[in-house]
Amino acid sequence: MGSWQEGPRWVRVERYRPKALERLIVRPAAWLDRRFGWDKLPVPLAIFTLAGIRDRLRAMNLHDTGVPAEGGTPTAEQQAFRAADGRWNDLNHPSMGAALTPFGRNVPPAENQPETEPTLSTPDPRLISRALLTRDQFIPATTLNVLAAAWLQFEIHDWFRHASHLTDRYRLPAQDGDRGAPELVVDRTEPTDVAGKFLSEDTHWWDGSQIYGSSESQRKLLRDREHLRVDGGTIPAELTDHLDFRGAHAGFWAGWVTLHSLFALEHNAICEHLRREEKRAWSEEELFETARLVNVALMAKIHTTEWTPAVLAHPTTQTGMRMNWWGISRRLKRARGRVTKNEVLNGIPASPTDHHGAPYCLTEEFVAVYRMHPLIPDEYVFQPLDGRTPPRALRMGDLRAGQAIPRVREVGMPTMFHSFGVAHPGAITLHNFPRALQEFTPAEVNGGSSAAPPGRAPGQGDQTVDLAAVDIFRNRERGVPRYNRFRQAFHKPPVRSFDELTSNPAWAHEIREAYEGDLDAVDAMIGLYAEDLPTGFGFSDTAFRVFLLMASRRLKSDRFFTDHYDEEHYTRAGLRWIDDNSMKTLLLRHYPELGPSLGPVENAFTPWARVAR
Repeated sequence: MGSWQEGPRWVRVERYRPKALERLIVRPAAWLDRRFGWDKLPVPLAIFTLAGIRDRLRAMNLHDTGVPAEGGTPTAEQQAFRAADGRWNDLNHPSMGAALTPFGRNVPPAENQPETEPTLSTPDPRLISRALLTRDQFIPATTLNVLAAAWLQFEIHDWFRHASHLTDRYRLPAQDGDRGAPELVVDRTEPTDVAGKFLSEDTHWWDGSQIYGSSESQRKLLRDREHLRVDGGTIPAELTDHLDFRGAHAGFWAGWVTLHSLFALEHNAICEHLRREEKRAWSEEELFETARLVNVALMAKIHTTEWTPAVLAHPTTQTGMRMNWWGISRRLKRARGRVTKNEVLNGIPASPTDHHGAPYCLTEEFVAVYRMHPLIPDEYVFQPLDGRTPPRALRMGDLRAGQAIPRVREVGMPTMFHSFGVAHPGAITLHNFPRALQEFTPAEVNGGSSAAPPGRAPGQGDQTVDLAAVDIFRNRERGVPRYNRFRQAFHKPPVRSFDELTSNPAWAHEIREAYEGDLDAVDAMIGLYAEDLPTGFGFSDTAFRVFLLMASRRLKSDRFFTDHYDEEHYTRAGLRWIDDNSMKTLLLRHYPELGPSLGPVENAFTPWARVAR
């Protein structure tokens, strides 16, 4: 593999935007958004406005991160299926989107320089955590259920995992309200490639790497011939022996276990469906890889057409996300098939691949806007479906790390899903960060052991972790701009006062106090949590600009969702499986006892019916 320095470090994309597009769509859309706000417009005009905003973002907010083009010829298997490490998705640029390639950026180079001292720890991230994020009282997101929170965390572990090495350690002094250790220790990380960028340990593609792995060694642990490993209805408990709960798997909990287990079962069901419906001789590898394509596409469809419309429950975004997958008419597409490759008419699947002028990768800004830990409750009540067994109350600390799989097995998968379905997650806002994640020690999640895992020095096992402070610290050290500069980078005007930042006067006062009156010092995460939300939105409009750019890019750049979304790669039975299924049908197939509570619900990520028993 060549040096990362072989390619240009940053290339601003100008050639993508034709002048006619600029004149007829981009400029009118920008004017409508400034004058009225896209969310205040009638749906057809709002769709036009968002399309123009997205075109501007594609022209101005995609950068070539310099992954070198490599030679070579893909094997027949690499052409037909997803590689474990993400290579050969683009057959002309095999390293694009592969594991251990750099995260990209959506902001210009001058705006994304990693912070150094004294600004890196100013204001103290732990002070910000305590003053602005501590959950004193649970604030629910009443239009969603906890399954929506678990789903996001499950998907994020397919998308984001920094492969960064640890350097020196920052010790942040205790703040008012701290109950544990007198200080918070934050490991300082540094970029892992020679051009000064952070690498992704996982692939950048939407390829289900959280259940299939990002390397051949991981895949061997997770699969059993053409099937994924399942033991007693859940993923095997011994898999946790390979996880470092202080590292990339620090978020491993019962919600992750239930969804990993569900989609492992779904993979195995798809294998049997393909074997039954496609009258052909399957090799073990061919059946495994084809089932993976179908399973991953079903995940992407569920996220696009169900999870996102539930979280961004505005009529315009609900319409727009369904158009991303189905085009102008789901009914027309199902009745006539994929009669055209036009994205507007038929959706992104089966349309031509398009990188919009820059090689595909996920970005640090996309990572930053998906810091949505307030979704996670601290307390859970599991109500058995038999109506006779008393409910069981558990806290997040009981459901994490090495305890996750045993707890899921004790409670039972149907009860886990039902209990998640009827309960609310937290709202993504200030003063709602889960306490379970704001103050814990690695020893707590490793069965009481303070032994350091591989890669950590002895004696680090009992240090206090405040994930809220760490989230703020990571944004700063990775060069994510502070809130006002972040807004400007995504073509929104900066706020001019703390009162303009939020309509909540108490919050405005608290933010002003915490940042000592320096509006431009407000961290991106704090500003995103404080913003007033568009109608129906679960997260801020500024965060949505990043989502608007990157969500469709994950589909449009991936040949397995575009050029190769066809019967040759998926089979006719596989494509029908994707079209005909949803999160609801998937859950009811594997757990039909959920019917009384899930049956009346249209979207499985909205609150389920509470059925009297």
